[in-house]
Amino acid sequence: MRLSYLAAAAALAVAAAAPAHAAVQFVNGITIPGTLLDATGGTTVNDGRVGFFSDIYYDPNRNEWWGLSDRGPGGGTLNYDTRVNRFTIDINPTTGAISNFQVVETVKFSAGGVNFNGVAPSPASVLGKALDPEGFVVNPKTGNFLVSDEYGPSVYEFNRSGELVKTYTTPANLLPRAADGTPNYASDAGNVAGKRTNRGFEGLSITPDGKYAYAVLQSPTLNEGGAAQTGSYARIVKFDTETGLAVAQYAYKMDRTGQGQGISSLVAINDKEVLVLERNNRGVGVGATLATADKAVYKVDLSQATDVSDVALPADGSTLPAGVKAVLKEGKLIDLDANTLAELGNKSPEKWEGLAIGPKLADGSFFVLAGTDNDYSVTQNADGLQFDVYFRFSDADPFATSIQCPLGQTTGCSGASTTLLDGYALLPGVLHAYKVSADELAGYMAPVPEPRSWAMTLAGVGAIATGAYRRRRTAGKAE
Repeated sequence: MRLSYLAAAAALAVAAAAPAHAAVQFVNGITIPGTLLDATGGTTVNDGRVGFFSDIYYDPNRNEWWGLSDRGPGGGTLNYDTRVNRFTIDINPTTGAISNFQVVETVKFSAGGVNFNGVAPSPASVLGKALDPEGFVVNPKTGNFLVSDEYGPSVYEFNRSGELVKTYTTPANLLPRAADGTPNYASDAGNVAGKRTNRGFEGLSITPDGKYAYAVLQSPTLNEGGAAQTGSYARIVKFDTETGLAVAQYAYKMDRTGQGQGISSLVAINDKEVLVLERNNRGVGVGATLATADKAVYKVDLSQATDVSDVALPADGSTLPAGVKAVLKEGKLIDLDANTLAELGNKSPEKWEGLAIGPKLADGSFFVLAGTDNDYSVTQNADGLQFDVYFRFSDADPFATSIQCPLGQTTGCSGASTTLLDGYALLPGVLHAYKVSADELAGYMAPVPEPRSWAMTLAGVGAIATGAYRRRRTAGKAE
């Protein structure tokens, strides 16, 4: 992250026009071209094109921003080495306005020298190296990466080079399975219980001390209303990061059933409270219905919730069993649809999925960053053939008038034209910047590294500095 006193005049005007007493203020937003490449050196859609933003994480201990890509283009049919990107962004320390997004590092996930891949598990009963990353945090105790996955659903821990160091144990009641217990991780075919396909651990957060991680299913399990889309309770799972074992599960009631309603992100405020990004599947997106978008960030308290590890949640979305309490949704903090960008025709994007609490600004308020997943601006037909999807965002329904071209080509297209026309572009990534008052996040605790780890880090920095000083002295004598 870079703090910059230079921001676009339009962004400053938006910030200046916002009421000074507002607890939450939209500052500005930017779009990032869908053609942007990551830092791997790859140039093709399935090896280089940036996937925005299945999750966002700000590491205050290293002053680093991370943006997670999911399983890649093609809905699990194309080879794609799964990865996370470190990026920089300029943030005006007074207004919170953002500009100048850049990818500076790409880390691929691997185990035993073999990269994890976004292709769906095959055979379907074995996860293997299949990975659909959706949630990302940095463990302050170790500096390692924690990644939540939809295929399992799984939680993995990687070192900072991307090598697997631990696989967490998924609770048995969440595993997708047939009546005889046989798992199918690739689709819902034959499954009667456990997570829905493409609805696994979507969000991930970690407590400030790094002792616990919270992973959330995107929506109800198959046997708790997910199959019929009548259930309204998703499960938040509390993991012990030392053992990798689940120690509790909590029920979160979604705003509605249907419309693809689900949870996209979790952000820890402290060890008891989290921010939850909940959304439907409406808006500007690849294959999405345009109206009516509904995306919101809630402040949620887990402290009084009942452990429902051994409790069946109602499949019809009705009230919980007597004595069982869901997590408390304290109120809507951010309405992500309330502000739109001209670059998207002033329409709401479909997939708000990334959320992070950033540094404090000059007036003591918090900087909060939200981002979208653009699905690489790729779709596929019934035969599995992949297409780049180009939009003209000024149209009333940009997807209805989209042009779909074979990957990397501009002819042989379908939809509004057989060739790519001027004024069309791939779906961009979108970032929104918000100022949130210190009162609204009064209980916020930044991740704090373990004293021993922090001392080792400082010792390492000191050793580097000492070595540099000695080299300068030696060089001076040689001259």
